[in-house]
Amino acid sequence: MSAPAGTTLVLERAFVGGAVRDHVLVEMADGRFTRVETETGTIPIPAQTDVGTIPIPAGAHPGTILVPGLTIPGLANCHSHAFHRALRGRTERGSGSFWTWRDQMYAVAERLDPDTYLALARATYREMVATGITGVGEFHYLHHQPDGTPYADPNAMGEALVAAAQEAGLRIALLDTCYLSAGFGQSPEGVQWRYSDGDAGAWAERVARLTGADDVVVGAAIHSVRAVPRDQLATVASLDGPLHVHLSEQVKENEDCLAAYGVTPTALLDESGALTARTSVVHATHLTDDDVRRLGDARSYACFCPTTERDLGDGIGPSRALHAAGAGLTLGSDSHAVIDLFEEMRAVELDERLATRRRGHWTPEELLEAATAGGHASLGFPDAGSIEVGQRADLVTVALDSVRTAGTGAGPETVVFAASGADVRQVIVGGEVVFTPDDLPGIAAELEQAIGALL
Repeated sequence: MSAPAGTTLVLERAFVGGAVRDHVLVEMADGRFTRVETETGTIPIPAQTDVGTIPIPAGAHPGTILVPGLTIPGLANCHSHAFHRALRGRTERGSGSFWTWRDQMYAVAERLDPDTYLALARATYREMVATGITGVGEFHYLHHQPDGTPYADPNAMGEALVAAAQEAGLRIALLDTCYLSAGFGQSPEGVQWRYSDGDAGAWAERVARLTGADDVVVGAAIHSVRAVPRDQLATVASLDGPLHVHLSEQVKENEDCLAAYGVTPTALLDESGALTARTSVVHATHLTDDDVRRLGDARSYACFCPTTERDLGDGIGPSRALHAAGAGLTLGSDSHAVIDLFEEMRAVELDERLATRRRGHWTPEELLEAATAGGHASLGFPDAGSIEVGQRADLVTVALDSVRTAGTGAGPETVVFAASGADVRQVIVGGEVVFTPDDLPGIAAELEQAIGALL
C-alpha cells in the first residue's frame, strides 16, 4: 500500500531498536521521522480505509494507513560498480579466473560515454531500489574518454552517476577513485587510460570540483595498492569524507605487494595513513593475523560482497575475526552478478559456516545492522539506517505471505535467512514512496533497453 509523504503509518511489524516489534506508529515530515511509537492501543479506523478496527498506538490520527508486512530501515549497498550490471549472464561460459573476467569487464568499460552510463546506471539503481536499497556507494573510476582525454566537463561521468541515483530515488556516495597504474610500477594499459588522472595531485584537483548535496556525499577511493603508487597513497587518504579501497581480493595482489614493498597491502595502507575509522576496505579476503589486527585497531569497516566474491572465485574472507578485532561489517553487491542485500546478509554467515564447518557466527540482528545503519554510516550518511526520531525516513516493507516468508515467524530471521529482494513490497526514501511492485515491468524494460543499447 502506497503512503504519501507526511502520512501517519502503522507498520504491522517493524525492526526498531534492535528487535522486531508489532504495530509501530511512525510520522514523517521533511524527509525525517518525527514520531516513532511502539506502545500499542486500539482505535477505530474509518470504514473507507477498508481495514476495520486494528490494534495501533493510542493517539494515532484517524487517517492512519496500515502497512502490512515486516518493515526494516533502508538498506545500504556499500560497494557498486554500476556498469558491471551489463555483464550479468554474459561472463559465465567456460572457466577462468578474476583476471579473465576482468578482460570481459574492460570490453564494456570501453564503450561507455556519459549518456549511455546515465541510462545504464539509472536502470541499475532502479533495480537496487526495487530490492530495498536506499543508499549506494559507487566506486567510480571510469573518468575520461577512451583515449584518456578528459571530457569538456572532467567530471561528466561522475555527474552522470549522481543524476542516475537521484532519478532512481536513492542517495549516493560517489567514491571517486584514484587509479594510476596497471600494476606495481606499470603504466596504464588499454582502457585503463580512461581511469587515470596522471598523478594523485591531478586526481585531487578534479575531485575538488565535485559538490555534495543532501542526498550526495563525495568520497574518495584508492582503487588498490597496485593501482596507486606508495608515495601517492597519502594524497588520496588526506581528502575529507569516506575513503574506500579494494584490499587483498586476490592472492596475486598480496604476493606482488610483498615483492614490491616488503609488506602486505594492509600494512602499506596503514603506514600511509589510509586506515582510519572512515576507511572501508572492500573484500578483505586474504588477510594475515597482523592485517586483521591493524584493521581492527583502526576501527575501519570491512565491506564484504559475497555474491561477487563467490562468482569470481575470490575466496571467503575472515568476517567474524575482523569484527572481533574491532572492524565494522558492511555489505555490497559489487559486480551485480546478484543485486540482493538479503542474499549478501545471509551469505556472510553461510560462508563462515563453510569455512569453519560450524553454524552460528553472526546473529540476524548483527547482519541487519551491517546492512542498514552501519552501511549508511560508512558512506557518510550517519543519519540513515534506523527507524528513530530525527533519522532519515527510509522504510522497506517485506511481504510475510510469499512462498519464501510464509510460516517463518516474522522475526529478524525472516529478513536475513528467508526473504529475498523479490519480497519487497514498498520502499520509502526520505518520506516518499519510490517503489511498489507495479514498477517492476518498467524497470525490467529500462534495463533491457540500456544494456541493449550499450552492447
